[in-house]
Amino acid sequence: MARKRVAILISGRGSNMVALIEAAKDSRYPAGIMLVISNEPDAEGLKRAAAAGIRTAVVDHRPFGKDRAAFERALQDVLQAHQIELVCLAGFMRLLTPWFVRQWDARLLNIHPALLPAFKGLDTHARALAASVKEHGATVHFVVPEMDSGPIIAQAAVPVHRGDTEAALAARVLEVEHRIYPEALRLVAEGRVQIAGGRCLIDGNPVPLPSS
Repeated sequence: MARKRVAILISGRGSNMVALIEAAKDSRYPAGIMLVISNEPDAEGLKRAAAAGIRTAVVDHRPFGKDRAAFERALQDVLQAHQIELVCLAGFMRLLTPWFVRQWDARLLNIHPALLPAFKGLDTHARALAASVKEHGATVHFVVPEMDSGPIIAQAAVPVHRGDTEAALAARVLEVEHRIYPEALRLVAEGRVQIAGGRCLIDGNPVPLPSS
């Protein structure tokens, strides 16, 4: 079976991007990372992708001002030019319009540093600590127009320790992010993920509950 052609969208250092690139180095992995696009010309992740032999592109949002649609059309043109089949967001700091999301229905993945539906949005680690939760974690989900609300493909939990700092908790969560994102992409690329009733099924079964 031909590998799915994947693009990764980044805005910064791209640590999850690196995890996906590393996974795709295995010839048995069902997805190939064909392109990394950043909206930030100076994003560190562009250098990391180039060093790994991945083609890179920049679609700077600034020249488009507040015209998000024009920016996304430019982004879409680049994705189509490279015959991309799946898109992974990895620290891409632009809110996407419903139009763009619809172009990639069930083909646009994101990773969020929390156990959704808890702690949607930003500052998830600080909010988790403030809420005194015992478990925190990460979620890979399909993107829908509503932020951080799409069907969940994979989750993993980490314990929250007494006296945790934001940085310590973030580092623990990042470890599981790097594990579950490549796994989620693998499942999608293999065609093993179906959406039924707004929820993901893996091989016809509900997504497993988080495990540390």
